[in-house]
Amino acid sequence: MTGNATAISQNLPPNVAQQRVLVLDFGSQYAHLIARRVREQQVYCEIIRHDITAQRIRELNPQGLILSGGPASVYEPGAPRCDPKIFRLGIPLLGICYGMQLACDALGGEVKSASSREYGRARCHTQDNSGLFSGLPAEMDVWMSHGDQVMSTSDEFIPLASTGTCPIAAVKHRDLPVYGLQFHPEVTHTPQGNALLRNFLMEVCSCEGTWKLDEFAKQLIHQLRQRIGTGQVICGLSGGVDSAVTAALLYQAVGTQLSCIHVDNGLLRQDEKESVIREFTGHFKTDLHVVEAEDKFLTALAGISDPQEKRIRIGHAFIECFKEEAAQIEGAQFLAQGTLYPDVIESGAAPDGPAATIKLHHNVGGLPEELGFELIEPLRDLFKDEVRRLGLELGLPEDLIWRHPFPGPGLAVRCLGEVTKGRLKTLRAADAIVVEEIQAAGLYRQTAQAFAVLLPVQSVGVMGDSRTYENAVAVRCVDSHDFMTADWSHLPHELLGRISTRMINEVPGVNRVCYDISSKPPATIEWE
Repeated sequence: MTGNATAISQNLPPNVAQQRVLVLDFGSQYAHLIARRVREQQVYCEIIRHDITAQRIRELNPQGLILSGGPASVYEPGAPRCDPKIFRLGIPLLGICYGMQLACDALGGEVKSASSREYGRARCHTQDNSGLFSGLPAEMDVWMSHGDQVMSTSDEFIPLASTGTCPIAAVKHRDLPVYGLQFHPEVTHTPQGNALLRNFLMEVCSCEGTWKLDEFAKQLIHQLRQRIGTGQVICGLSGGVDSAVTAALLYQAVGTQLSCIHVDNGLLRQDEKESVIREFTGHFKTDLHVVEAEDKFLTALAGISDPQEKRIRIGHAFIECFKEEAAQIEGAQFLAQGTLYPDVIESGAAPDGPAATIKLHHNVGGLPEELGFELIEPLRDLFKDEVRRLGLELGLPEDLIWRHPFPGPGLAVRCLGEVTKGRLKTLRAADAIVVEEIQAAGLYRQTAQAFAVLLPVQSVGVMGDSRTYENAVAVRCVDSHDFMTADWSHLPHELLGRISTRMINEVPGVNRVCYDISSKPPATIEWE
């Protein structure tokens, strides 16, 4: 990266992130959401390790710091803590839930287990309508999720708000730019949360809102042109949003120097290959290579039911196919991947970010080393919603941009049990009906993911005058803002009835349809 040599990001054009806010992650399920909420205020934000040193933060020179919540108690041995020197750097700091407790504990307060724990909505009474609470009502609903509380503070702190069971629900330090909130402003259940975060960013941190996607795109395209020069770039096209936006961005940057490879592994959604060919030979007119590899993947998956083994075999088969096709592209030096910021964080690939277990289906890692290419990840600083907005800026069609996410291993992890051509045909037809009916009902954009799962069980049924013993299909449809948590979609019964009727009537071998009403957590969105 040129320009700001101390920046965390390895890819971000320097000018759009002249001002940035850093989120110290203490294990909160909402850390990603905090960062997204900050970016919605046009302030660039990254998630970093909670144990980063004060000296490193000084080098990064952020406009503000946010300490996330977390599942631990600050008074427990081994609880995650931060460098206490960060509170005296003079950088505006906002502690949320655990982050507030940590700040108060470090600066002379006392944190204990509360006699009345708060989980859910609470009525908050503010005592100061300036600074953090500027322009906000004296009473407002907030979202609480805590068993511990700040029981007392030193004289250096000023209480700002309270609830019926939490006397110190918000604080500020008299001399240092340190603030704390016991509740979660980042969740939609705190209606004034965005306004409160905006006050912190604009009033306390003096941010100016320089993070704008159109400027990011212009600067990134210029940066890509400089980096690639006259070289040739290969980009894998899966049919999903991330790889499509990556390809569109590179096409804007280097045009005919881009070659795309689409591997038809036989595990795609209905008409997926045709959609990729249509968009990237007609609209963008790229050099598109389509690899017909269904037999190769089905052979690799024959007799395999274990989900992780499926992923491993699919990954190996994909690398083999991609490697063979890439060898046919003369002069290729770069490989582009649609890695997103959550992938980078969850894979532990961010230099100052929190380490985590690498997911087997992530783009991050593996393929570039196998092929000997230099890796390009133009989207590695963006969240999913930002990628979608960028895709629209680049001229991609809305039906592609708003297409529901699809797992890297494709239908293999929605076809529970052994994966065969016949079972995939059944699943693909059932899945298409789910999508068609939800689109026809005008609910596709309101839902985060909707799909069918072919179960490894058969059940007894009656069709006409005959008994049947055929497949059961589960329908999964969820609502989610960030995919870290999700709730099952409360679809109209009439819509569920149409989906069931069509599947049983139109998909051979299906005689029973179930609707999955589990949330994430404890379930995951995908079944495998």
